[in-house]
Amino acid sequence: MNFLAHIYLSFNDKEITIGNFIADSIRANKFDHLPIKVQKGIKLHRHIDTYTDSHAIPKISSKRLHANYSHYSRVIVDIYYDHFLAKNWSKYSDVPLDVFVDNFYDLLEDNYEILPIGVKKMMPYMIADNWIFNYSKMDGIARVLNGMNRRTNNISKMNFAIIDLEEHYDAFEAEFTEFFEELITFSKQKYTSLTNKK
Repeated sequence: MNFLAHIYLSFNDKEITIGNFIADSIRANKFDHLPIKVQKGIKLHRHIDTYTDSHAIPKISSKRLHANYSHYSRVIVDIYYDHFLAKNWSKYSDVPLDVFVDNFYDLLEDNYEILPIGVKKMMPYMIADNWIFNYSKMDGIARVLNGMNRRTNNISKMNFAIIDLEEHYDAFEAEFTEFFEELITFSKQKYTSLTNKK
């Protein structure tokens, strides 16, 4: 899953949210310098990724893209799924998306000193262009895919994946909706298990 899903699946727990968000910038188990609950957020992120990678429904979404994007198809599906979460946000949260996202940006700024250097470098661009809120819009997703393609030196051709999203929109949305309900249940169980441990 991508940024918005990981933030949402932190269940409004601030330290868990930070860990869940920064986890991809943390190598192996090099996080024992961080607060304990932030460490648990990193672990939650990794449980979510493992569950997602092994689940049949995201594999169906990914298979639809594999011929054109090879191993990048899973990354693309993560971005698509964040789009559907943002687009259908009111089904999942009583807090408006813009407020939720602004609160998250405030949280990052309040905890800037413990963020990995990669996150610190990314933050100004993410906030200025409001990446996470703009996942709800097709042009926002197009910009994300274009940016991802540039980071692969145009090898991935991910910029064309907006066309695949448009062509198979209903199928991808149905797959997201079914999968995300299961992921919420899984993530709540893992969150409870992790936070109840001393």
